[in-house]
Order: sequence, then C-alpha cells, then structure tokens
Amino acid sequence: MKVARFYAPGDIRIEEAPEPSPGPDEVKIRVHACSTCGTDLKIFRHGHHHIDPPRVIGHEIAGEVVETGAEISGWEAGDRVQVIAAIPCGECADCRRGWRTICPNQLSMGYHFDGGFAEYMIVPQRVLRVDGLNRIPEGLSYAEASVAEPLACVLNGQEFAQVGEGDVVVVTGAGPIGCLHVRLARARGAAAVYLVELNRGRLDMAADIVKPDATICGSETDPVQAVLDLTDGRGADVIITAAAAGKAQEDGLKMAARRGRISFFGGLPKDNPIIACDSNLVHYRELTIYGANGSSPEHNKRALELIATGAVPVDDLITHRLKLDGVLDAIDTVASGEAIKVTIEPAAS
Repeated sequence: MKVARFYAPGDIRIEEAPEPSPGPDEVKIRVHACSTCGTDLKIFRHGHHHIDPPRVIGHEIAGEVVETGAEISGWEAGDRVQVIAAIPCGECADCRRGWRTICPNQLSMGYHFDGGFAEYMIVPQRVLRVDGLNRIPEGLSYAEASVAEPLACVLNGQEFAQVGEGDVVVVTGAGPIGCLHVRLARARGAAAVYLVELNRGRLDMAADIVKPDATICGSETDPVQAVLDLTDGRGADVIITAAAAGKAQEDGLKMAARRGRISFFGGLPKDNPIIACDSNLVHYRELTIYGANGSSPEHNKRALELIATGAVPVDDLITHRLKLDGVLDAIDTVASGEAIKVTIEPAAS
C-alpha cells in the first residue's frame, strides 16, 4: 500500500509499505478520507514531541472496515466508520470525572499510532476501549465524516464556554476551525456571529461560505472598536480565539461584554505563550476565561450527528480534495491560506 510518512521536519515521503494486519483486538480499515489541518503543517515544519519518527501522520480519519481481529465483535467488513484522534485512557481520575479532553495519559492517532495518510490503517485497541470508533450515519460522505474530528473540538470549546440562545459571538480566525465555530454558534442559537481575520482574502473566502452577520478585517481596522460599534458599546457575550495569536486573546478580553466569556481555543506558540491580561477588566466586568483542548469520544459522536442532520454543514468547507500522492501539495495549500479544508482521499489513489 501507499503511505505518507513523516521522518523529520521538512521530510514527509510518499512510500510503499506492507498492508497491515489487525491483531486479535484491532480493526483494519481502508481509509477513504483524511482531512488536513494546521497541526499537520506544524508537524511538517517543526515535528512534534509526541511523534517518534518515522510515523504515518493524519488524524481526521474516515474509512471502511475491511478486516477485524478474532476478539472483535460488533464490527464487520463494510461498516463505514470515523476514528477519534485524541485517545483518553478512560481510567485516570480526570477520565473518571468525565473530563476526557484533559486526560494526562492521552495518546493520539497520527502521533503515537500510525494515522490516516495511508490506504489502509489499524484502529488500535486503545481506541476501541474508549468507544472511539464511530459509525458514519447513512447519507454522510466519508469526506464529511472526516470533518467530525475538528467539529468535535469546536463542540467541546463552545459547550465549555456555554454558547447559547441570544448570545453575540465573535470568532477570531477565518480558517476551517473559525468557519466551524461560526456555524456551530448559529446552530446553538447565537443571535449574531461576527468573524475577525487579519487576511482580507481569507476573510472574504470564509465569509462567502459561512456568511457571518459581520466581518472585521483586523489589518484594516481595530477589531475591538469594531465589535464595540456593532454592539452599541456593550461588547460581545462570547469571544472565541480560533487563531494562534496572543493579540487575539488580548483583544478578546477588551471586546467582551460584562459577564462575557472568552474561549482561548487556539494555543499559542510554545516560545511565546505569555499575553498581557488586564486583570481589572476580568475583575470588574466579571469575565470568565476558558481553555479548550481537543475533544472526547462522545464529542465525536455528537459532531457526526450535527453534520448528518444538517445542523452544521461541512461539505462546502472542503475546498480541495487530493489523492494520497498530493499530501505535500495539501500541506502547501494549507500553508498558503488558499483553502478552507483540504481532504486527502487515499482510496482514490
């Protein structure tokens, strides 16, 4: 079979490899879609401390069961499935409290286990143990199902920040995650959703698809003042920073209404993670700052349902579909900002 294997920063190779065979407690799938994300670009450029190369990367995975181990029940060849990316242990104190997104023993597909940039892959027992292999609802394409993983992360962030009926929501960052945030906020009953982005071309491309109530180009205007103008000086109920920028987080504090909630959804670069926080804003306005870290197996299941019911459409967010040979082109496209979502379809190779 063909795989895309990471060896070192700047070194991903399309190679031939033996088809894997499942162990007695594993499932083998044919990968039909594995979508790319900004993390794949970071891995390509810098590697990752959880990856011990060589490793087949790719973690937004959907495919078809082709073989099951002798001890597996409930799955059979032909089943259409989506695979979680973040794998909690299910046993630690945090997991037992239901906090599976912050499991300290978490492993990940495409990091600790070979991922979805391959024609075939093994779903490890660790995934099956936490119910992390999900059936794709009838009528949903593999490409759409692959977007369930990032939507699951978005769902975790919005549930934690309590996005709901009547909220005015600001989303900073017009990449695929920002677009999913706009659509999910609408599905959760937000009264208005404003999209902020520095890059005018990227903002216009995203806005043409997800149609926020207003767009704010941060390179052309002060986003804080723009939000205050849109809200008659009150500020927004929820600010979601879907961008790896400290200024976006600092601005989020300034544009929040009283009792506002700020979700630091996008992590900052490890060499520059410190921001300036006006503690008095937090104190006097009674603001709440939330983190957001990945998703749980349950979030993945609900994300699939949100996509399948049409509550959060994703098909039009997939702007590029490439074969497995095009993984490097896909990463270049992600880096260029010319795409919303780029999906690799190994089964089409």
